[in-house]
Amino acid sequence: MVIKNVCCIGAGYVGGPTCSVIAWKCPDLRVTVVDKSEMRINQWNSDKLPIYEPGLDEVVMECRGRNLFFSLDIDTAIRDADLIFISVNTPTKTYGVGKGRAADLKFVESCSRKIAQVATGPKIVVEKSTVPVRAAESIINILTANTRPGISFQVLSNPEFLSEGTAIEDLLNPDRVLIGGEESEGGAKAIEELSWIYQHWIPAKKILTTNTWSSELSKLASNAFLAQRVSSINAISAVCEATGADVSQVAEAVGHDSRVGPKFLQASVGFGGSCFQKDLLNLVYIAECLNLPEVANYWQQVINMNEYQRSRFAKRIVECLFNSVTDKPLAVFGFAFKKNTGDTRESPAMYVCSHLLEEGAHLNIYDPKVAPDQILQDLTSAAMTSEPERVKRLITICDDPYEAVKEAHAIVILTEWDEFKSYDYNKMLLQMKRPAFVFDGRRILNHSALIDLGYHVETIGKRFTRNALVRNAATRQHWHRLQRQKVARNNIHHIMH
Repeated sequence: MVIKNVCCIGAGYVGGPTCSVIAWKCPDLRVTVVDKSEMRINQWNSDKLPIYEPGLDEVVMECRGRNLFFSLDIDTAIRDADLIFISVNTPTKTYGVGKGRAADLKFVESCSRKIAQVATGPKIVVEKSTVPVRAAESIINILTANTRPGISFQVLSNPEFLSEGTAIEDLLNPDRVLIGGEESEGGAKAIEELSWIYQHWIPAKKILTTNTWSSELSKLASNAFLAQRVSSINAISAVCEATGADVSQVAEAVGHDSRVGPKFLQASVGFGGSCFQKDLLNLVYIAECLNLPEVANYWQQVINMNEYQRSRFAKRIVECLFNSVTDKPLAVFGFAFKKNTGDTRESPAMYVCSHLLEEGAHLNIYDPKVAPDQILQDLTSAAMTSEPERVKRLITICDDPYEAVKEAHAIVILTEWDEFKSYDYNKMLLQMKRPAFVFDGRRILNHSALIDLGYHVETIGKRFTRNALVRNAATRQHWHRLQRQKVARNNIHHIMH
């Protein structure tokens, strides 16, 4: 088979960027991305794409209409395609066996049945969505049971390793491309065909081939290892706060060990996004199903530590604000789960905000990329609150950070947007209630400078003794000022009499 037409089912965070880069780097291929959502396809065909990723707009605008197409015509795209990516959502089940942990594969199954129904010739079907181990076996069974005689399929696993905010760079310069397939002549040929596409811009030495099951498990294991590192440094951050150590200094010391390395050792309010928690829960469920309770408990603790970090930070805000945030305005900077994306899925900000809203705080929320409707939808969802109307009354979505801080008791940093570093915090201080607090959940601000301005600063993994010194100094200065004023009044009184 010579690949000429590529189809991708699913125009989301994976399918859209991946196929845009393939179209850009393989101009001789016709790439069609299809989806059931008319709104999403219309957005991909407009000047405002449905997702924000640095560099994505330029790639799409160059290829769209030339060899990159976004369409609702799923049947035609499947029928014409030589190779089909399945890039649909695989959410965690919310009902039935495995509720809250197992991956829901209903969309993957639906795609497989559609391919079997429509296909009129041989196809290479590529599992791009994150799936549990042996999901490809289910796809093969569905295709085999529903395909007309004489039509053959090869099913490959080609998991994505994209990080939101750097997806285009990850696609252009990946650490590796992983392709898993059947250990057969047909499987080997299919792997070769998919490898040929990637080799248009990726060196062959970076393309790793395995059997299908190893490829599927590698995706889950990779995300589990990364999440584990985040939870590990966050666990250490709690110890640092209790002992007087500085987690950034500890992380630097640990990261200089070549066996460990420095990446993913930045303590924060916790990890989020569409993958880490979902894949960890999936791994926990698989281990339980395989009667490996010790393995399941190990990975569950990574999730537990992340939840602890979020709640610990929220409780610290309440404690520092004199154990009550009821009716107090708080400025929240950032709602996306990380910078350079508008994605809020499993964002730590959502959970911290929910905790503060439960305590009765009024939140003035600003994020440069998250739509106001998305913020309200997240915080008033059934998963976050049983009182959506009450919560809605406590939320103000701001389009200017300086508006958000007016009369606020504190600034709470929950996403590491670079622009937050460049604000005029002295100007903000003049608009805030005193004492004014900054809670830096991402460790991105100049804390010493903020303390010098007069803020009380709290952050992850460090305690500031200077906060008390500043308050005491301010108190002494105020006392001396009052004494000078008193002396001046006495002198005037003495002169007049």
